[in-house]
Amino acid sequence: MNKQVVGIVAAVIVGIAGFLWLTKPSGQSTATSAKPTSHIEGAGAKNVTLVEYGDYQCPACGAYHPLVKAVVEKFKADIFFQFRNFPLEALHQNARAGSRAAEAANKQGKFWEMHDSLYENQKSWETSSDPLALFKVYAKQVGVADMAKFETDYKSKAVNDLINADLKEGQKLGITGTPTFFLEGKKLENPRDQAAFNKVIEDAIAAKK
Repeated sequence: MNKQVVGIVAAVIVGIAGFLWLTKPSGQSTATSAKPTSHIEGAGAKNVTLVEYGDYQCPACGAYHPLVKAVVEKFKADIFFQFRNFPLEALHQNARAGSRAAEAANKQGKFWEMHDSLYENQKSWETSSDPLALFKVYAKQVGVADMAKFETDYKSKAVNDLINADLKEGQKLGITGTPTFFLEGKKLENPRDQAAFNKVIEDAIAAKK
């Protein structure tokens, strides 16, 4: 699938799912004293920051994933890219589980590897009655060394609190759906294809000059 088609698929999914997005995350309480996560990649030479609030089970997030990956690769020297959890549990039964897996992998230095694996294998685990079994397979594949620790962290209150802290921060920003992007602190209208995504980043870099 080429990049243009991926963009079209994302746009279609956004359009179909849009009416569902006006739903606040539900399920476990977001009350927490933990600080929001700080998962950041890129060298940031131009001091431009792109933030995504995402749900690992969200189909639109899955469709946007290759576009985001391409943007980060193209501009990795110039920008910072940050990902934060925003599982929409009212819509996606395994959304929080996906966030737990990514945060557990992070405890062993494999956040981005697990992040990518979750999106790239989304169709395999999204409706699973035992997603942890699949997440353990992905964790091994991406190089998580201590599987007992991974499972303990996955089930821990500390990891759950991190997810809640991200949710709380997103709710303060008025986020109701995913993916939601912020570029230089301003909410971004989701680009419809790769060229449009590249353009908004290029414009943000140019504005720093």
